[in-house]
Amino acid sequence: MSGEGSAAQPMIAAIDGPAASGKGTIARRLAQEFGLAYLDTGSLYRKTAFLVLEAGGDPSNNDDAVMAAKAVSGHPVADEALRTREVSEAASIVSAIPAVRAALIEVQKNFGQNPPVLEDGTPANGAIVDGRDIGTVIFPDADVKLFVTASPEERARRRHLELHDRGEEAGFAEILADVRARDERDTNRKISPMKPAQDAHLLETTDLSIEAAFEAARDIVAAVFK
Repeated sequence: MSGEGSAAQPMIAAIDGPAASGKGTIARRLAQEFGLAYLDTGSLYRKTAFLVLEAGGDPSNNDDAVMAAKAVSGHPVADEALRTREVSEAASIVSAIPAVRAALIEVQKNFGQNPPVLEDGTPANGAIVDGRDIGTVIFPDADVKLFVTASPEERARRRHLELHDRGEEAGFAEILADVRARDERDTNRKISPMKPAQDAHLLETTDLSIEAAFEAARDIVAAVFK
């Protein structure tokens, strides 16, 4: 890392991209590689969705969704409960509600500006934050930005394997339709649409193994986090 950047404020890497593009896996490994705190902002929206569903609410209802978003910090939820297909679909719906995004934006900014210590108790060198609007809205001045993507078909294939491994069965065609519908919502919502930042490095992972994708991302980040 550069002394100037670390003295002024924590270094921040923004990793954006659509569902099942590989950005989460890449971001977690980059955090380990460079000694960064890691925040999966999608988990905030999945937790919001989970709380709405758990309360018997409607993910598309503004009041239900905002109430859940404001309660996110005080309700720990097991990660496996957030990874179901139902919760993922509901997360895409609540994330399009402007008041929900407003309720969660400060949580994300505070994490990047004040990264927590790492699991081993050492101070983090900065933060790596993944989502869909990190480089464009949450941290537009991030030190490095990546936009990780892959074809809808490849992302649906990955999602299908993930669900199968967890014992959730769903047809490929159905999952592909879900992927495309989610892309449509994420890309065309009025507030914070998903799109690459102008200065983001585009990482296309359709034909890459996760190891090759990570190595490509690592090289990009290493050029900044020295």
